[in-house]
Amino acid sequence: MAKTGTTTQGLRAAIERSGYYPALVAEAVEAAVGGEAVASYVVHQETTFDANEVRRHVTVLVLTPNRFIVSHTDEQAADTSSPTPYATTSTESVKLDRISSVVVSRVVANPESYTPGTLPREVVLTIGWGAVSRIDLEPAACGDANCDADHGYTGNTTADDLSLRVSEAGDGPDTVRQTLAFAQALSEATAATAAPTR
Repeated sequence: MAKTGTTTQGLRAAIERSGYYPALVAEAVEAAVGGEAVASYVVHQETTFDANEVRRHVTVLVLTPNRFIVSHTDEQAADTSSPTPYATTSTESVKLDRISSVVVSRVVANPESYTPGTLPREVVLTIGWGAVSRIDLEPAACGDANCDADHGYTGNTTADDLSLRVSEAGDGPDTVRQTLAFAQALSEATAATAAPTR
């Protein structure tokens, strides 16, 4: 379930409501935010199934006036490196002027009868800042169907540092709405940093 809003107190409350190691997650996020104001945030907890294990993780996205902060916390079962279960939490702080793309993909039902303002069934928020890029390659071809020459490869690169998927069925309509609001706030903030100053 995702929660979004503004203020540091609201962020802490959303982390606590998620119920996912709130003391650990809050400490990591608050340390990354420091003394900056919180302009917007999303707290998204997800449960995944990995072979015979159920695993949970939480992602916290925070927008401040100067930075985009992403925190991710994962739990791990006991293994050869640790005799007890453990959690790993990480935070990354990105200056707003480094954000190169904010992609919002919307999935809507019955597009032929779509009414503006209707919530999408699913939203995928993808944010790129150059830390991770994906390269998709495929063999290049010419227009001749009988040609068997090697034309090399063609493809594209995509900034894909973070992708967050929420759905109305799995997370509820409020979560979809909240994710769209965060995406809009982030897009506006990055546009403002890119605007030339006079």
